Amino acid sequence: MESMEAKLPQNPPRKTHKLVLCAQICLRIVAISTAFAATWTIVNAKETVVVFGLQFDARYTYSSAFKFFAFANAIACAFTSLSLMFVLLIFRHGRFTPSNFFFLFLHDLFMMSLILSGVAAGTAIGFVGRYGNSHAGWSEICDRLKKYCDKVTASMVLSYLSVICLVVLTVISAGKSRQIMV
Repeated sequence: MESMEAKLPQNPPRKTHKLVLCAQICLRIVAISTAFAATWTIVNAKETVVVFGLQFDARYTYSSAFKFFAFANAIACAFTSLSLMFVLLIFRHGRFTPSNFFFLFLHDLFMMSLILSGVAAGTAIGFVGRYGNSHAGWSEICDRLKKYCDKVTASMVLSYLSVICLVVLTVISAGKSRQIMV
């Protein structure tokens, strides 16, 4: 029986809890900031060009994938802000329980999945916009709408940074939720 207890992860010191919570706070702030910046950038990505006397307008609302991308980032930004408040409450009141970290794990996993699905959809449409698809007869548009495509690309990069932060948060929360409190 004693060997079984030796194999289980033990309760780390309080200083370790504080370091983990500080890392969580910093990563959540970065995830919120990048998701907000990605949403702001895609919403403000607009360009109008005239080709052969015809006026073409490019906006994120013209693509369902870009709309999903924008809303996914906005929702994740809002809910990650709420989780930041939860982490601050844990930090303030010293409630370092595995169940609290399990709830953070579930939240981070859902938000990471949401942003990842949105950025995957946006990247797929952005790729077609930049390079076209000769098999489907779609030509590239980024040679004519350079400013619009640059803003969309910047928005995608910011969203991928948010995904990376949420993956790290998911791993941290999963590890902390498995520790036994004595």
